[in-house]
Amino acid sequence: MLITGASKRIGAAIAKQAHERGYCVGIHYRSSEHAATTLVNSLNSARPDSAIKTQADFADNTVYSKLVESCLQKWGRLDVLINNASEFFPTPLGSIEIGQIERTFQANVYAPLLLTQAAMSELKKKNGSVINIVDIYASTVHPEHPVYCASKAALSMLTKSLAIECAPDVRVNGIAPGAILWPDGEGALSQESKERRLKLIPLDKTGSVEQIASAVLYLCGESAGFITGQILTLDGGRSL
Repeated sequence: MLITGASKRIGAAIAKQAHERGYCVGIHYRSSEHAATTLVNSLNSARPDSAIKTQADFADNTVYSKLVESCLQKWGRLDVLINNASEFFPTPLGSIEIGQIERTFQANVYAPLLLTQAAMSELKKKNGSVINIVDIYASTVHPEHPVYCASKAALSMLTKSLAIECAPDVRVNGIAPGAILWPDGEGALSQESKERRLKLIPLDKTGSVEQIASAVLYLCGESAGFITGQILTLDGGRSL
């Protein structure tokens, strides 16, 4: 299994749970080398030679085959691709720059597409699957985030399109998380914003990264063997 953006947060939770279920995992990271190293060392302590890390910046369009090859060199196969890496930051109208659009679409749209393309021949050999981490904001508005919302809407449609392109050998599905982990960095929210969003969730709580990981692994497994082109929403009822 190859997971992008897997050194921390949702990606790391997917890697840990997949590893517990017997997968060998390729951990992609861009800049969080310490976190990636710590995670890989932990996984390999539990099961030797079961995890590797590979650094790649998706601004470089030559890295996609490198990521696939890293798994093939280690294990000789690739069964599952999880496109989790994402860019998230506000772009209020009036301040949007071309570089922000390019940066967001590179991570959220171009990378999942080009990495799927690079991995397809290997995934077909194992009747594998691709899981894209989308967002509920692919289909509803997040104020001051028009570029991010547009990129996730594109990823949602890309998931459905690739399901047709990759059938019948490879299944392609998506997960659309709601409030799971509050964003950090440029996209960090105030306490007031967090409380306001919680009031919109019928289940009156945030979800967990472990629940996202479980949903991902469900879609990878035999129980979901007749599911493709679907986006499973985990948002506590927020989208209702």
